[in-house]
Amino acid sequence: MIVARNLFRHRGRTLSALTAIVFGVIALLIASGFIDWIYWAMRESAIESRLGHIQVMRPGYLERGSADPFGYLLPERSTVLQELETMPGIQVVTPRLSFTGLISHGEATMSFLGEGVQPDTEARVSRQLEIISGDGLSPKDEETVLLGEGLAGALGVAPGDTVVLLATTASGGINAVEMRVRGIFRTTTKAYDDVALRVPIRAARELIRAAGSHVWVVLLDKTERTSAVLNTLKARFPGARSGLQFVPWYDQADFYNKTVRLFSRQVRVVWILIAVVIVLSISNTMIMSVMERTREIGTLMALGFRRARILRQFLAEGLILGASGGLVGLAAGTALARAISAIGIPMPPPPGMATGFLGQVTVTWPLAVEAFVFALLTSVAASVYPAWKASRLEIVDALRHNR
Repeated sequence: MIVARNLFRHRGRTLSALTAIVFGVIALLIASGFIDWIYWAMRESAIESRLGHIQVMRPGYLERGSADPFGYLLPERSTVLQELETMPGIQVVTPRLSFTGLISHGEATMSFLGEGVQPDTEARVSRQLEIISGDGLSPKDEETVLLGEGLAGALGVAPGDTVVLLATTASGGINAVEMRVRGIFRTTTKAYDDVALRVPIRAARELIRAAGSHVWVVLLDKTERTSAVLNTLKARFPGARSGLQFVPWYDQADFYNKTVRLFSRQVRVVWILIAVVIVLSISNTMIMSVMERTREIGTLMALGFRRARILRQFLAEGLILGASGGLVGLAAGTALARAISAIGIPMPPPPGMATGFLGQVTVTWPLAVEAFVFALLTSVAASVYPAWKASRLEIVDALRHNR
């Protein structure tokens, strides 16, 4: 009670300190919440456009598969595949068969990176693969192809046009097939859209005359369960015995990992700057309070108050400032974050991507707790020196202050 009354004795100065804490917490919530949303959006985009949560493949495929693609094929049917499809937490498992070759339309011929996919199950994995023209692949229409936006533009084709795919077969020969363009797609990676195409996996197997697939893409019910399911799969199907390798999405999302490292450093700088502002503001308030209450402090010590009690009193004032400012900042910051998310933050296309997006601010419970604890710790830390200075005053000098 006494501590609270001391704070209200100089309302202007106390309000100034509280304002610094409140705006510091709001700034932390908005900046960190926006970065957290960026992490989430990039993560889900990578998972739901190409990578899935976990990819199952032959050991060494990622390192040497491009040089010997037919040496790392998975079987078309497998007991392991059947077990994967029925495991708890796994929503769908879909095969992919990679191949390369040339695509021609009229006078234009270009190289491509192709994927044979199972249209029905792939649609559940590639939910963020945007069909910008035409339709997606259908299991009932196998002589069709889906082209990336950049590849379709370079060839000058549209849905309904006919193209010719030329590829090397497993035996080393050459095979060609004529296909109708069913649709044009766009992902978040422009470089991929410039060279990529997808066909039904049966058509891909007939084109390169090979059975099986290169990877099985596993989609989970929750991204947060990736590591747990990965450990379960490794324990259940050891690589030495099963001849399989399980690769999580984060081992292949290089751009995401680099972005997280970069933004994490930037967020740390923001937290440090805000901490400095809060510490300076609280320290100034508390030092001024000590100077104005010097005689009062001397009187208290003369009446028998121990130095430790004086120290605790000033630390408690800092703690109350931090708690009050933290709570108000959390309430205001959360409301502001929701308002911003409802409107959206127009963002330009990031490097390597073709389109912009509307950003949002995500305030999670862990972030809210971190911001509140941050306000408490910085306020208490800022009160340490003024509190120590007050507790070390000499009684006689304090009583004579301003006389």
